[in-house]
Amino acid sequence: MINALTLLFGWVADLLLGDPQRLPHPVVWFGRVIAAMEHRLNKGSHRRLKGAVTAVSLILAVFLLSLLIRQGLTAVSGWLLAAFDAIAIFYCLAGTTLIREVRQVFLAVDRSLEEGRAQVARIVGRDTSSLSAQEVRTAALETLAENLSDGVIAPLFWLALLGTPGMLAYKMVNTLDSMIGYRTERYLQFGCWAARIDDAANYLPARLTSLLMILAALKPRLIGFIWRNGSRHASPNSGYPEAALAGILDCRFGGPHYYFGQLFDKPFIGENERDLTTADMKKAVWVNRMAEVLMVALVTLRFLFL
Repeated sequence: MINALTLLFGWVADLLLGDPQRLPHPVVWFGRVIAAMEHRLNKGSHRRLKGAVTAVSLILAVFLLSLLIRQGLTAVSGWLLAAFDAIAIFYCLAGTTLIREVRQVFLAVDRSLEEGRAQVARIVGRDTSSLSAQEVRTAALETLAENLSDGVIAPLFWLALLGTPGMLAYKMVNTLDSMIGYRTERYLQFGCWAARIDDAANYLPARLTSLLMILAALKPRLIGFIWRNGSRHASPNSGYPEAALAGILDCRFGGPHYYFGQLFDKPFIGENERDLTTADMKKAVWVNRMAEVLMVALVTLRFLFL
């Protein structure tokens, strides 16, 4: 019962507050450690090995440290343990903040293209300086779909399997991939293991995300569309939630983009090349929220009855 209640407390806190801007955030700490190790180790020979050691050691360190903290709190007070778990869940979920950012992108691009480009640059890794208004909106919705998996469904998936240590370790996996998991000259060798571990950690959650999205939208007939289009993405996982949202909105995602000055020719997902609107954004946000509710319900049932 405590597990179910801590999940609900952490989730409701994220719904109401989003990421705390004035409080220390573990993902920020993860990023600083990753950046320091990358700066120190990503040079010279054996970069792939150094990257592997970096990724594996940091993930294990987070898992074991959180496990030790929980064991220590268990010996002191069950309520302190519950508080730790609730706070960890709150910090690991990113649904509300992402939705706020996507809304701001649509508001910004309606005011001016330059403002829209600057706003979407906060949530995407691609170069945004030459994006059109349509590409700005598309990038925001692609990110909304992809990060429903990375920022909500996958953390809850690993919470259900391995508790808060697994959830926190997953956040380290995801942070490693977002910082060094690129196929650029600088990161190709050093970030290889980080990218592969992230692929493995998100394999089931990404596909579960797409199913939850079409259930939330009451469009189970899109399973075939997701099956055909999900594997077209360069990532083994990102294409599935993106395909689900493209099918729900009857639009087209993907296409060529620049990352760190290099052109990546991504295949298109979906066929209807139409302009995206604020109404599409609102529908996508609603689908995200309903998929999130379904996942929280599933994990709550797991804690209550399994």
